[in-house]
Amino acid sequence: MSMAAPLRIGVVGVGRIGALHAETLSRLDGVSLSLADADPTRAGDAARRLGAATAASPEALLEAGVDALVIATSTQGHVPLLRLAASAGVPAFCEKPVALGLAALTEVRDLVAAAGITVQVGFQRRFDPGYRAARDAVGSGELGNILLVRAATHDSVPPLEAYIATSGGIFRDLSIHDFDAIRYVTGEEIVEVYSDGAVREADWFARYDDVDVAVAVLRLSGGGLGIVSGARHDPLGYDVRLELFGAAESIVVGVDSRSPIRSVEPGVQQAGVGYRNFVERFARAYREELAVFVETVRSGGESACSLEDARAALSVALAADRSREERRPVRVEEVGLARTAPDS
Repeated sequence: MSMAAPLRIGVVGVGRIGALHAETLSRLDGVSLSLADADPTRAGDAARRLGAATAASPEALLEAGVDALVIATSTQGHVPLLRLAASAGVPAFCEKPVALGLAALTEVRDLVAAAGITVQVGFQRRFDPGYRAARDAVGSGELGNILLVRAATHDSVPPLEAYIATSGGIFRDLSIHDFDAIRYVTGEEIVEVYSDGAVREADWFARYDDVDVAVAVLRLSGGGLGIVSGARHDPLGYDVRLELFGAAESIVVGVDSRSPIRSVEPGVQQAGVGYRNFVERFARAYREELAVFVETVRSGGESACSLEDARAALSVALAADRSREERRPVRVEEVGLARTAPDS
């Protein structure tokens, strides 16, 4: 009996997250890898480490023949590479955010639909056991009426200034994960945002009209409220939580022995060493999302996180940007194509 041919996957971009994705894929059965990066030396080093092939460019990678593409470049490369995947008829996994503006995301969504390819977006929290358990709890009705959700994403240390310069700001880069997670877990849409932010530790954030701490009050389509906090500095580690308060029960995702917060209640045992970064906190989720993508490519199933999901989360982030700028509540439906710059 002949063995099935390996699934040929091309990874474009092998920086921090791309190298993680390539390593994860290399450990999956029945997968062969080819890598491309703007830095040929970096691609070559990663290929030698993982036993993968290399290509001089994304175009060369596709010409050599791949069954799927993993896009892990900077955000500015996502839409052009999705266009390339669509033109080649190749399914793709794309890191978040897909784009910084709605016009570009909508255009590539429509192009992908016309090409008939599957695209999965890298909102890895959807594959974390805690977030999945919370979704199941909401879906079962055991929480009762959802009264309030409270989400937090706090970096241990801020990214490099060069990264922040092109990130799109704290809501599109950081809190967009919370916006997607709230939609995923509750099954509801976020319909209104009232946000604010400040620069508290790193003055250079202001050079990019960005902030290093931010908050947003949300209104959900079911009538419940949400609170989201984002921070670029946490002295005890990387802190990500989602709390759901229902009329029948309350639950939390992200509280464990490594939660980076210190209780001052007498007699309470202190937490262990906090998570250092998102890679450590979501190691299992990163493995699972790519395993799901590979299985989706093989089976031809539906995307576990579609471009429409990415568009919904980006719309909330843009509404939060506008709310901070105009200092008023903003309905998400207000965010139109005319006010989405930079649109790439």
